[in-house]
Amino acid sequence: MHQIILFYKYIYLDNPEEIKNKQKKICSQLNLVGRCIIAHEGINATFEGTQENIKKYILELEKDNRFLNIHFKISSSSGNSFPKLSIKTRKEIVSLDLTCDIDPNQITGLRLSPEELYEWIQGPNETKKEFYIVDMRNIYEQKVGNFKNSILMPLTNFRDLPKFIKNIEHLKNKTIVTVCTGGVRCEKASGFLLSQNFKDVYQLDGGIVSYMEKYPNEDFQGKLYVFDQRIAMGFYTDDPKRNTSQLSATVIGECEACKKPSENYINCLNLFCHRHFIICEECLVENKNQLCPKSCILTRYGKKVIILKIKNIFKNIFKKSFIKLKKLFFNLAKNSIFKILKIIFYIKKNYETIFR
Repeated sequence: MHQIILFYKYIYLDNPEEIKNKQKKICSQLNLVGRCIIAHEGINATFEGTQENIKKYILELEKDNRFLNIHFKISSSSGNSFPKLSIKTRKEIVSLDLTCDIDPNQITGLRLSPEELYEWIQGPNETKKEFYIVDMRNIYEQKVGNFKNSILMPLTNFRDLPKFIKNIEHLKNKTIVTVCTGGVRCEKASGFLLSQNFKDVYQLDGGIVSYMEKYPNEDFQGKLYVFDQRIAMGFYTDDPKRNTSQLSATVIGECEACKKPSENYINCLNLFCHRHFIICEECLVENKNQLCPKSCILTRYGKKVIILKIKNIFKNIFKKSFIKLKKLFFNLAKNSIFKILKIIFYIKKNYETIFR
C-alpha cells in the first residue's frame, strides 16, 4: 500500500544545502519520490512511498530536533503520483516575494482547527459567528473545489496576493479565515493580512486537506486540487452524498468548451500557452490537438500569449545580438591591444632615434 505524506515547518535552518543532501540520501534509501523545498526559513515537502517506508521516513526526520512537532498529512495513493524525486534549496519555501519579509514565527494568523471551523459553519443561525473564508489558492485550483460562500482571491500565482489585497479591504474589521491546500501558504498569507492592518485573522490549521479528511463531502464542495499526478483528490468519493443535489457534494468543475460538469484537467499543447484548464472527456475527443477551446489568450499564469510571444522573440534577438556584439568587441579589443603593444615596442626600440 502506497501513501503520500504532505508537511511543512517554518523554522530557521542555517544549513539548507546540508539538509538537502541528507534528505536526498534518506529518500533514495527508502525509495521515496516527490518534491521538497528547503530554505533558511524552513522545509516544505510532499513525498510518496510505501506505508512502511513513510513511517521510517518520519522516524528519520524527527531525529533532527528542529523537525519535531510537525503536522503530517497522510493519504493513500497509487504509487504513481510523482515521476521522480526532486529536492531543492530556494530563497523561500513558498514564494511570496514581498518587499517586507513575513516570518510566520513572528506574525501569522490564529490557528483554527477543522473542528472549530465546522462549528462556525454549522452553528445555529441565532448564535452563528460572522466570519469570511478567504481562499488563498490559485484560480485553477479553486475551479475544481472550494468552500461554499468563500471569497475566491483571483490569484494566478501566490505572488499576486499584494496586488489583490484591495479585493478584501472592506473586511479589515471583520473575522477572516484564510484557507489553502495544506496550510503552508496561509501561514504567510494570514501574516501578510495582519501586516496590512486586518484586525481578526485566522488560518485553517492543517489546510483544506485536513478539513476534508474529517468532514468529507460536506462544506467543501467539489475536489481538492493537488500538485501531483492525481490532480484532484477527494475523500470517500463513492459516498452517495456526492451524487445528490447537495451543493457541497456535487462536481463544481466546469468544462471550458461545453460548460458541463467535469474535473478533468489538461495542459494546452501550444508551447506559448501551456494553460491548465478543465475539459470533459467528450470535448477532449473532439479537441484532438488539446488546445484552449476558445483560442489561446492567457498562459497558465495569466500572461497574455501574444505579449509572451513578442517578449520571447525580442529575447532571442537580443541574445543573438549580444553574442555577436560580444565577439565584435572582443576582436576589436584584442586588435587594439596588439596595435598599442606594437607601438610601445617600436617606441622602446627606436627611442633614441625618435626623441634625439
